[in-house]
Amino acid sequence: MAGKAAPDTYRTRPARDVGLLREAEKATTREGPKSAAEARDIVTRLLTTDFCELSAEGRSDVVMADALLVTSELVTNALRHGGGLTGFSARITDDGLRIVVDDASSRPPVLRRESGAVAGEGGYGWPLVQRLTSRLSVAPQAGGKRIVAVVPLF
Repeated sequence: MAGKAAPDTYRTRPARDVGLLREAEKATTREGPKSAAEARDIVTRLLTTDFCELSAEGRSDVVMADALLVTSELVTNALRHGGGLTGFSARITDDGLRIVVDDASSRPPVLRRESGAVAGEGGYGWPLVQRLTSRLSVAPQAGGKRIVAVVPLF
């Protein structure tokens, strides 16, 4: 991962997410998906079985696409740049779909720098995750970091 993290990368939302992080700690499991595809399958099953609002065809397609994109980006980054996925959970809450991803790196996500970036280097996913979530927190923890993202379902 080249470049430095943007100053706002570690806390991309207001301090109210401290409570979100504490709640997420209870939901995180150490046995998780081995790939982004497995994580997407978990989220797909969760949304199609536990979230009845997905019956509205047009909105459900957008919600599903957003949820799967955020899931895929977070898990892929943990596997590719974060030293491996060490925890994963997905739950439906009053605020939306809460995704928790733990990895083995304490380094925060890095924003792509336009100048000097090499094609294929990546760096586009984090801004997408920021745009698609209503809450997003990155916090260091023993052995790495935790990212908590909430994707709105309504």
